[in-house]
Amino acid sequence: MTPILELKGITKKYGGVPAVEGVDFTLQKGEVHALCGENGAGKSTLTKIMAGVVEPTDGEMALDGKNVQFRNPVEAQAEGIAMVFQETSLVPTMTVGQNLYLGNEKLFNRLRAVYIASQQLLQSLNFNVDPTKTVSELGAAQKQMVEIARAVLHKARVIIFDEPTATLTPEEKRYFFDLIRNLKKNGVSIIFISHALEEALEISDRITIMRDGKLIISDDTVNFNRERIIRAMVGRDLSNTLYGKKETVRPAGKRVLSVQNLRMGTMVRNTSFSVFAGQITGVFGLIGSGRTETFKVVAGVIKRDYTHGGKVIFNDHPVRYRVPAPAVAAGIAYITEDRKVDGFFETMSISRNIYAGVLAKERLERLLTSSSEEKKIGHDWRQKLNIRSVTAEASVIELSGGNQQKVVIAKSLIQNPRLVIFDEPTRGVDVGAVAEIHEIIRRLADEGLAVVVISSYLPEVMLLSDRILVSRQGRIVEEFNGLEATEEKIMYASIH
Repeated sequence: MTPILELKGITKKYGGVPAVEGVDFTLQKGEVHALCGENGAGKSTLTKIMAGVVEPTDGEMALDGKNVQFRNPVEAQAEGIAMVFQETSLVPTMTVGQNLYLGNEKLFNRLRAVYIASQQLLQSLNFNVDPTKTVSELGAAQKQMVEIARAVLHKARVIIFDEPTATLTPEEKRYFFDLIRNLKKNGVSIIFISHALEEALEISDRITIMRDGKLIISDDTVNFNRERIIRAMVGRDLSNTLYGKKETVRPAGKRVLSVQNLRMGTMVRNTSFSVFAGQITGVFGLIGSGRTETFKVVAGVIKRDYTHGGKVIFNDHPVRYRVPAPAVAAGIAYITEDRKVDGFFETMSISRNIYAGVLAKERLERLLTSSSEEKKIGHDWRQKLNIRSVTAEASVIELSGGNQQKVVIAKSLIQNPRLVIFDEPTRGVDVGAVAEIHEIIRRLADEGLAVVVISSYLPEVMLLSDRILVSRQGRIVEEFNGLEATEEKIMYASIH
């Protein structure tokens, strides 16, 4: 049977260095094909070639047995290939409905008709998103839903999903997997990039694994298990270091942060909790539970209510940060869940992004910047966090998602904070980098810092946390010791 999509000897070089080298890849009609690999393995580059985002340096691509070469995504979409990117590509100042029909407008358009059609599409996919809202008002998960809906709307024959479930709740993931199965029944071919190996094993028909820009193995899913995938991805066995059982917890040190009756609109409602030095405090809650908003108030990213807003006590001093700058100066680092929007300057180099962390911390003390200091700091932190790039001065936008996340972490840690808040620290990060980031988090707690980890992935919360706080409807409703917590107890507290 002729594959719907076939790549032969695909190579893409940047500055003479191959990001993808000699890759042969096939996709059958109505197949769900999972693409796995570490950050920098070449997965995103390969799929961007398929979607017309970048052109290959060498090799051939065939669609329905006919050679094609896409110069841009419009040409790929015209042939029925759509891609849902890891980082959303929506226009933030336009509404959901306008984004869905952008590029597909009629000669005369009625906004009401666009919204009605958008509402019907979103409801058919079980996505609870208001089509009249501007995209800038949406959370990360809802933005991802709009991206997925837009790909379905274009009636694509091949849909490429790059980390589609990274921001979805367990219930939303279930709906999404049902959607993939329905698309498959209708003959749509799916390429599914995911770092969640259980998802790849559950939903795919075939799995292809890449490492260092080369295809390592491609086989039917039934012939894989988690251990075989990890060995092929990283060349070593990480099964015992990822999401194993926690055996000890760190004792609580000095109370670094105390939050009392905090309120912020309808998202944070009279919540109270404490964070201690030398401990990792995990925070779990479903999307919309107010967990992120609570810590954004602590870090000065958003303001709490002016009257009856409660108290935030940091290092024994009551504080009210209206902007992040004084919080950074005081020793609070907030590592955002949305790195593309809030985490880095995409056209600047790795070194300059990390150096921006120094300038943010010492904004009043520094009148001049030093390019030699910038390069030294960039080199040191690239080595420290194993940030991989094609060239030393590559722009951050050229990096894989996991390496971008490491840049964001480095930019915050260089500020020598006393309280570090990680919001979804391993979202869109491969298994090899997950272990490295977990080690960084543990080391910070061992050094006596107060660490908060907000995560939607329960095994991660349970593995890292000495204490676990559960957020529901804008409040911290339950606290567990890291050794006593179970997935059942935490999920029950987050829902009931």
